[in-house]
Order: sequence, then C-alpha cells, then structure tokens
Amino acid sequence: MTSCIRPGCAGRIMGTGYCDTCGHRHLETPSAPPPVPPGPGTGEPAAPQPVHAVAGVGELDPHGLVVLPDVPAPEGGLIEDFRPPPGGRRCGANGCAMTVGVGYGGQAPRATGRCPRCGTPYSFLPQLDKGNVVDRHYRILGCLARGGLGWIHLAEDTHADGHRVVLKGMIDVHDALARRNAVEERRSLTDLHHPDIVRIITHAEHQAPGRPPTGYLVMDYIAGRSLQQLFDADDAERIFQGRPRLDHVLTYGCKILGALQYLHERGLLYCDMKPANVIHFGRAIKVIDLGAVRAVGDRTSAYVYTATFAPPKEEIESRGWHVDSDLYTVGMTLQALFRGAEPARGLAPDSFRRIVDRATHPEPRARFRSAAEMSRQLWEVLREYRSLQFGEQLPESSTRFRATDASLDAGLGALPALHHWTGRTGPHPAGLDVSPPPPAEVAGALPEPVPDPGDGAALLLDTFPPDAPDRVALQWPRESRLGTPETALWLCRAYLRKGRRQEAENWLAEAETLLGERAAAYDWRIAWHRGVLHLSRGEVPQAGGRFEAVYRALPGEYVPKLALGYCAEHGAGQGTARAMRAYEAVWARDFAHTAAAFGLARGHLAGGDRDAAVRVLDEVPSTSRHYDAARTAAVRVRAGILHDRPPSVTDLRDAARRLPELRLDGGAAAGESRARLVAEVRENVLHGRPAGGWGARFPAGDLLGSGTENSLRLLLEQSFRQLAAQARTGSEHGRLLDLAHAVRPMSVF
Repeated sequence: MTSCIRPGCAGRIMGTGYCDTCGHRHLETPSAPPPVPPGPGTGEPAAPQPVHAVAGVGELDPHGLVVLPDVPAPEGGLIEDFRPPPGGRRCGANGCAMTVGVGYGGQAPRATGRCPRCGTPYSFLPQLDKGNVVDRHYRILGCLARGGLGWIHLAEDTHADGHRVVLKGMIDVHDALARRNAVEERRSLTDLHHPDIVRIITHAEHQAPGRPPTGYLVMDYIAGRSLQQLFDADDAERIFQGRPRLDHVLTYGCKILGALQYLHERGLLYCDMKPANVIHFGRAIKVIDLGAVRAVGDRTSAYVYTATFAPPKEEIESRGWHVDSDLYTVGMTLQALFRGAEPARGLAPDSFRRIVDRATHPEPRARFRSAAEMSRQLWEVLREYRSLQFGEQLPESSTRFRATDASLDAGLGALPALHHWTGRTGPHPAGLDVSPPPPAEVAGALPEPVPDPGDGAALLLDTFPPDAPDRVALQWPRESRLGTPETALWLCRAYLRKGRRQEAENWLAEAETLLGERAAAYDWRIAWHRGVLHLSRGEVPQAGGRFEAVYRALPGEYVPKLALGYCAEHGAGQGTARAMRAYEAVWARDFAHTAAAFGLARGHLAGGDRDAAVRVLDEVPSTSRHYDAARTAAVRVRAGILHDRPPSVTDLRDAARRLPELRLDGGAAAGESRARLVAEVRENVLHGRPAGGWGARFPAGDLLGSGTENSLRLLLEQSFRQLAAQARTGSEHGRLLDLAHAVRPMSVF
C-alpha cells in the first residue's frame, strides 16, 4: 500500500482508494493487478492475482484481502409465486399508514385489492409479464425477486445480442411514497461507477394498456447469490471448502465499506445494508438494490431501511440518518454473517466483536466516523486472524501509534550486574525473576499516539523540543495555532516524561475541555493518556480499564493489546491467560514487536514451561536490535532456577551450547559480561542441584566442568575471583572473594 499524500497524515491508501486514517480519496487510484483472462463464455471478471498463499486456506490479493471463493451463476431462480410479502406493507397513498396485503378472518392475503382505510387500489403483482418489451429495447424473461420498493425483472437487451439486464420497477403506481423514491433513485444513481456497486445503465418507461406509464431502472444483471442466500445454502461448505471463515466475513466488510465510502463522498447514504443486498458472483461482490439511497442531510423524504439491521427507530426519528447510521447497518450485517462462520482461535474473534460493538454503539458519538476508518480496523483484524489461525507473518506499521524500540524484558535479557551478588542478603542465588517490568517503566516505554492530521497543530508538534515543555506551555496563550487538543496531549506526555505528573494531569484535563465533555468521553486518545498516567502512578487495574476502552475503539491496533497484556500480567486468576492471548495476537503478526515476545516468555515461565519460553525467544529475528537480549534470556531461562526447580540435564546441555554463540560487546567489556553470565549459570547449577544429578549424562566441558560437584566448585570459585577483579569498591571486592571462598571445595589433608 502507498502512503497518503495529504500533509500531516501518516495513513496508507487502502485497496478502496481511500486513506485508512484521514478517510480522503487518493488522487491516483491504485492500479489494479493484471486480470487473469476469464474462462470461455463466463462473461465475468476473473479473480485478482494472489500475492501469497497458505496451503489449503486461501490466498490474499494485492490489497491484503482474501481471494473469495468462486460462486457460479445460479440456475433458474425466476419467481412464479406473486403472493404479498409476509406482513404486507404500508399503503402509502397520500400518506396513508394502513397496512395492506394481509389476510383477515383466517383468509389468505390477497395480491390485489383496496386499502381498507382510504380505498386506494393496491397490487403486489408485477406490471410486466414474460415476453413484454420495455421501451422497444428490453424483453422480459421473468421476475428475479421482490425488492423493497419494486419487482426486479430479468430481461434481455434486444439491441445487444441478448445481453441480460435487470429492470426494477414499482410494485404499485398508486403508492406515492414508492413513486417519489423511484424518481430520486433514478436521478442520483445513474452516474455512479464503482467496482463493488451494481451499475445503473439507464432508465426506461413502459405503458401497459389502460395504465399510466411506469419507470424502470435498468442495471447490470449480477449472476450470483446474495450473502444471505450463500451463507444459508446447503452447498456453502462445498463453495468455501468448509464453513465460511472470519477472514471471509472481514473481506466482505472491507469491500462493502469501500462501496459505502464511495457513496458517502458523493453526498449519498445507502441506508439499507443487509446480507440480502450484497451479491457474491464469481470471486467478486456487488452492492445492489439502491432504492433506499438518500442525500446526506435529507430530513424530508421517507426513510427506507430494514429494522433488524438499522439503528433504533427513535434515534432515526430524532436525529435522522447519518454516515454512522450506515456503518451501524454494516456492523449488523457482519454480525449476521459471523454467526455462520467457523470458530476462530486466539484474540481475533474478540477484536471482531469489538468492531461490531463500536459500529452499533447506542451512542452515535462512539461509532466510527467514516467507512474508511471502520474498514482499516477490519483490515487489521483480518491480518490478526490470519496470523493466529495460519501462522502468517503480516507486519504493518500502525497508523495510530508511533513505533517503539522498547523490549520491556524486565531484565530477563540483561546480563547480571555485580549487584546480583554483592547486594544479596542470603547465601544462595535467587530464582529466575519472571515478574513484569515496573509500571512506571512501562508508562515511559509505550508508543505515543500519532497526532490527528486534522488537528491544526499536527504539523507543528514534531518541531517542538521534546525535553522543554515549559517553553511550549509559555507559548500556548500567545500562539493561536497551539490552542488545540493535540498540543495539550503533547504537553501531557512531555511533562510525564519529566516525572511532573500533576502538570501532565492538568494538560490532559485541558485537552478534554477543548474537545468538549461529551466528545472527550468517547475519544480514545483521552482514554490512552489516562491509562498511561495511571501506570505512572502504579495504578495498574485502573490503567487496564482505560486501555480496554482504547481496544474497544481501535480493535485492530496492536499497541492497546500490548498495554492490556502488561496490565493482565498483574491480575490474579486468569490474568496470565489473558496476557498471553493479547501478547500472542501481537507477536504472531509481527516478530518486530519483541515486547510481546518477552511478555509471552514470562507467561510461559509463570506456568513452568521453559521449552515454550525459549521457543518464543528463538523467534526474535537476527535483524532485531533485541536479538542478543533474546539469546541471553534463552541461556538464563535454560540454566535458571524456576519456581524452586533446578534446570534439567537437557536444559543445561542447551545452555552450554548457546552460551559460546552469544554476541556480546567487543573488547574487555565483552569478557567482563561473559564472566558474569558464566558465573550466574555455574552458581545456579551448583546450588540448584541439577535434576538428574551428576554423572555421565551431565554436560561436561569448559562451562560446567568434568561432571562432578568438586570440578564445578573450582570453576565457580574462579568465576567469583574474575568478578572480584571487576569490583569498583573495596566492599564489593571483599564480598565477591567471600563468595569464592564459600564455594571452594573442602581440602582433605
């Protein structure tokens, strides 16, 4: 994906052509991959070329979406039964709200009749019969379906060698509401051109004998199945080679949102998204049935929507229909599809549910602001799912947070300092410390949010001296461009780095004031900074609550998961399991995030599993700046005393193999570092009494001696004397010599 060209925006251009951060359309639409020639006589576009695949689980296209399965054109499918729809419909003549087309007194509903209230005739029968020719151009083949406002007819274009099209007309010409919607539909939709929206070719009129002329929209015939039909079909498992997966659902969502973003940018709202209004044909989809489309800001025309997928009726009546209302229907659509998907492992299903929860939040301010914003989160969760489910590494830079190089290893990957021995109160070494790093350290190491490119001070923030917040604070009342929420948040972070928490708190309150109380309550940036402030004070549970709010707002981002994983490490009971799920979601996706690797290693060690911890540490790539720390940690894990349990002979053999391969600092410092690590290993083995004991299986060699206790004691004495040579004070030197004397083998005269 290419970077957004809008000044100050760090986003990327998605496959839809829109920025995933600011939501603006790119000036140059990303070029499509070269198409594969379609099969003979298919008449349908072929799938995009995949960029990679995992055997048996489907491919990803160049935009990172799943290549959808091939859905063949259905056979037959024409409707012969023209009974009224279940529950009838509103009369609509001159505003009449009476329901027509329902049965009374146990009788079946009638397809034609008169409204019981106003007497207006109604008919649910199609106005076109098989063989009729509309506008001397389109010969009717039959009815495909009953749309929300009209019958949908299949026809052939007599001027184009039988090319098939769809004509959508009115159910009843006496219905004023339906007529008005048809006029609006025809007026606004014929110039729409988007690959995932059905093409409206033209409109035509037809006059049946004895009736007034009726208008029909002429659109492309999409020979496929609606998502509702597809997910309910008996052969769905054959088409998907199993049950549909979460990544299929996410791909549908991204494509639907790309179509809605196109409409929204043109000032139009779709209003009636549901699985029945999306057709899967071949390996592509089309959003169909544009009869409910209305202009943004239109509060006069009647609303057309499906109640089970729309926001509450009270909300629509009080505030109208908005972009977030459309996104609500997408959330409900994806939720309906997800019910038919196979279970997924790891955190991805939770992340997906949080996307749906945000899209359908009762408070509109908490919903996504644009289709592009929601699509980005779906796209990220798709990558999370693929990584967890199939082991794919799918790295991608965050669009909301800056990168960080902190490992948060809690000292596990660090070489022991002399204080490890000289500061000891007891005679024996402590066990391996698998506790998380201190909260204040984590607060200073977590990535910072990327400034909102829409904020007036966004371009100025990177020019501020990060260690001089007082100067920026002095300019605040003098420079109008600085009086923005992002500047206040920058000052909050800057004062927090200097340890001035009260001033950081004051500037966070200022940011809330600038945003407004109601907006700040649902702004993830405020929740994030509150969480970091709580961590700086050691208030881990409170921080976890704030980071959970960020996760709800940005379910696809990895940074909130890192923060939640850390907070969960402090929790009792299931805390470790929750931490492992969060860390796994980050690490499985990108081996660059070594903070997640060390978090996973701590979790495995908390459960006593050295092997699993070492496997994670070995996954840290050699290109990482924390590669040596991970290798050092692996040696310490193998040779450490874990929960009062000594290492096994197999563990020691692996530690002895690894230690010479470590890359330590060059020169004399490397020798001193290696001496400290060797001393720690030898002391752990001596005092831990290795499982399996001394003998032939013991890994004899330069590190641990000949396999006897006395040989190891002699080597450890030598190590302590080497450490004494590194001492900086007399007391340190004396303490290390005392340790050397204490481990020396007893002499026999």
